[in-house]
Amino acid sequence: MSSATSYLRKIAPLDRVRTRVRREKRDGKKVVFTNGCFDLLHPGHVRYLAAARARGDVLVVAINSDRSVRALKGPGRPVQQQEARAEVLAALEAVDHVVVFDAPTPIDTILALEPDVLAKGADWAADEIVGAEEVHSWGGKVTRIPLVAGQSTTRLVKRSAAPTKRRRSKR
Repeated sequence: MSSATSYLRKIAPLDRVRTRVRREKRDGKKVVFTNGCFDLLHPGHVRYLAAARARGDVLVVAINSDRSVRALKGPGRPVQQQEARAEVLAALEAVDHVVVFDAPTPIDTILALEPDVLAKGADWAADEIVGAEEVHSWGGKVTRIPLVAGQSTTRLVKRSAAPTKRRRSKR
């Protein structure tokens, strides 16, 4: 792996991420966890991830597998395969670890990592955040991060599928 692609080391299976996170926690670092599909990365995602990272020292992002995204979003999704989504996330400075999960929810990943902070978008009601109860049980915190207005993967997908009006050239 060249130094240009060294960010790919951030992507790992759960057992390897768990080992890394345990070491970081032993070193006194605060671990933040978030999850999502992150299908088409947009400024709302980038700002969200930066805000999540600001709540600790290490940010772990768990992404839904392709199968999981299809179950949640429908047959036309994801637009990008999980490997591509993981790579784009890993290239972001705010992200320290990326792991793919293939379940309806990330609860098993949360339980394995025992993050200090669980971050979700403010579009999630506090009582609907998967893993919140468990994170609170070991003394962790749950934070809801405000979304960026007008930024949505679903909106991007719909807009890209909509027919465009042809502009008439002035000749």
